Amino acid sequence: MSHILLTNDDGYQAPALPALARAFAPLGAVTIFAPDHNWSAAGHTKTMHKPLRINQTALPDGTPLFYTTGTPSDCVGLALLGMVPTWPDLVVSGINQGSNLGHDVTYSGTLAAAMEATVYGIPAIAASQHSVRDGFQGDLEFAAGFLADLARRVLVHGLPKNCFLNVNFPATPPAQVKGVQITRQGQSVYHDVLIKRHDPKGRPYYWIGGDPPGGDPAEGTDIGAIARGYISVTPLNLDMTDRGQLTELAKWNL
Repeated sequence: MSHILLTNDDGYQAPALPALARAFAPLGAVTIFAPDHNWSAAGHTKTMHKPLRINQTALPDGTPLFYTTGTPSDCVGLALLGMVPTWPDLVVSGINQGSNLGHDVTYSGTLAAAMEATVYGIPAIAASQHSVRDGFQGDLEFAAGFLADLARRVLVHGLPKNCFLNVNFPATPPAQVKGVQITRQGQSVYHDVLIKRHDPKGRPYYWIGGDPPGGDPAEGTDIGAIARGYISVTPLNLDMTDRGQLTELAKWNL
């Protein structure tokens, strides 16, 4: 039997956590360590400049639940540095409300927790549910069940050093999901705009807004799979070295 650590960037009260705890219970012991509030778009942030608070409770079914003032990556770090007595065999982060596709992986707090586990050498899965305005928001039981099956396979086969999995679910009911595609990271297109406003004293302040991001739905990419109604499973690697440029830079005689 295995020990599974669950976390997210939506906060410890997110409805996905009980669904995941139920789905993963047959695999072994389950512990939840999540932030005390939403950390969407936090990226791979580690808290170094202030103390962290930790509280402990449990789900109604008895699943241990820790929650902290720290970031998603702090949750994993705190757990592995001693706050959770038993070292986990697998870390699962999610299920995020909203997809994490293409370049989103550099912003995502959901992905950051999986990255932190990977830094420690623990297999990790990040999971996100694509959503559409005024439409289907996802079936958590279906997604959690798929992730539990994927986790069984990860526990059997393992993952290479520096590698973790990024899973995205399409915004369609389970009966309409076309299948699973193993994908590469796609090319995101962002529509950010700077919104300038003024406070009651006339001083300017700013929001970064704009329409939701899109992307190139190229065949074989995570963006393309979601656009076509497939579950996307993308192996990502912490080693971001551009190996082609190693040779090119060597020609510069630096």
